[in-house]
Amino acid sequence: MPEHVHLLIYPNNPEVVGILAGKIKENVARKAISFLEENAPEWIARISVREGNRVRRRFWQPGGGYDRNVFELPTLQKMINYIHMNPVRRGLVSRPEDWIWSSARWYAGIRPVPIEMDATIPMSYEFISK
Repeated sequence: MPEHVHLLIYPNNPEVVGILAGKIKENVARKAISFLEENAPEWIARISVREGNRVRRRFWQPGGGYDRNVFELPTLQKMINYIHMNPVRRGLVSRPEDWIWSSARWYAGIRPVPIEMDATIPMSYEFISK
């Protein structure tokens, strides 16, 4: 999505989730802020926040996001379908697999894709396209 991301992971060690999310967010924020400084400096004021005597550039919304632990396959499949349908609901594409960054492309058998998926989750394309 243009202004947010959904990340679905199955870590071997659950303690890794917070570390992984922090590393991803930090790396993306640094690159995005650098891009804004060079290409759209008028946006810097919009992402700047005062914390005491310090001014920080906050690229991400405050808080940890919406985390959810899933233990049942039907629930996981519904979450994946929700994620895949996001760009369709927003009117950005007509089919989930048309969104270049969506794993729907991978499930539909479209290759190459920007990010390869793990085939661990058994799901047919017919399920995700409903």
